[in-house]
Amino acid sequence: MIYNFFLMLVYGIGMISKKNRKFLLKRFNFKFFEEDLEYIWIHCASVGETNLIKPFINKILDNTNKNILLTVITDTGYENAKKKYTDSRIKIEYFPLDNPFILNKIFKKIKITKIFLIETEIWKNFIDIAHKNNIKIYLINGRISDKSFKTYLKFKFILKKIFNKIELFCMQSEIDKERIIKLGAKDEKVVSTGNLKFNIELEKYSEEELNEIKNMYKIENRKIFVAGSTRDGEEEILLKIFDKLENTILFIVPRHLERVKEIEELLKNRKYSLYSKKENKDVDIVIVDKMGVLRKFYALSDISFVGGTLVNIGGHSLLEPLGYNKTPIFGKYLQNVKYISEKILDYDIGYKVESEKEFLESINNIENQNEKDVREKIEKFFKENVNAVNEIFNLTFK
Repeated sequence: MIYNFFLMLVYGIGMISKKNRKFLLKRFNFKFFEEDLEYIWIHCASVGETNLIKPFINKILDNTNKNILLTVITDTGYENAKKKYTDSRIKIEYFPLDNPFILNKIFKKIKITKIFLIETEIWKNFIDIAHKNNIKIYLINGRISDKSFKTYLKFKFILKKIFNKIELFCMQSEIDKERIIKLGAKDEKVVSTGNLKFNIELEKYSEEELNEIKNMYKIENRKIFVAGSTRDGEEEILLKIFDKLENTILFIVPRHLERVKEIEELLKNRKYSLYSKKENKDVDIVIVDKMGVLRKFYALSDISFVGGTLVNIGGHSLLEPLGYNKTPIFGKYLQNVKYISEKILDYDIGYKVESEKEFLESINNIENQNEKDVREKIEKFFKENVNAVNEIFNLTFK
């Protein structure tokens, strides 16, 4: 009751702002489909989760006759899902933000047989109502970061009741497994299945596609430095590194496109030539202002940096550059990718840097590394960590 009171209060406050009202109404406008079919409901937060869940969704489609209801929270996640999932057996909708009235209506109108929550998507009403309808709920690719764990411990008494309604927790690592148990999940309901990110399907780009970018930006024989998923405060650090590099072009691919103007302002008073669609000239720096193209730039790169790691965000996908046989450079803030970053360092296929000196040394090492050796190490890394999809499927569809 108290939870729903505060939830309605948040909705009410949100409706005051035009921007927030638009956000809420979009998520409350659930489009009901009346087909007499059974659906497996898979819920993701945003782009990252809609990407990593694809091999698991393909496994379900290939091995069952079930249909899938895929829900997301963010606009970018929704747009990405619409592009990525075109199979007629998949319906894509916005998640109704734990609104109990809409959720009850959904469960009455649509036959849901199973629910899969991805990573940390714990929604009280969603779980309560699904459980009342005798629907099995699974948390897969579960993770608990250092920061989240400390916060969640304060609400252990609430979480324990919620966790009792979940059939199985498939956690990314042994650390995540231990943490969810300490937060109230029953030991016998928790398994460590590895990380679905190792199964992520990356787009393949032809030489022609990559050369098109090289020609567009007149790259010629320059080294390509790609700074992916950058966050506020990282560009300043990266520019200091870039200042010390010769014969290099820098591509900044911000995590959030609304920061493009802010980054342009940062570069205004500097000596760099910035790419403009209006001018056809040689440039030093390109701010990429388009969603969904980071992987193409990683495929093209000589130097790959993964953002959210030089500032206290916790890191973004370290596996994407590796998928194109590129050795990633990343900072010390790795709480969201702790297990993967440790594995990368164990396999000697990435560089963790904590100073400008270390960053420059890692670039030098990358430029002098044996490409064949690196490819073999990366191949071994993926091969030895790629079992999560099959294991999760076997546990949840037995």
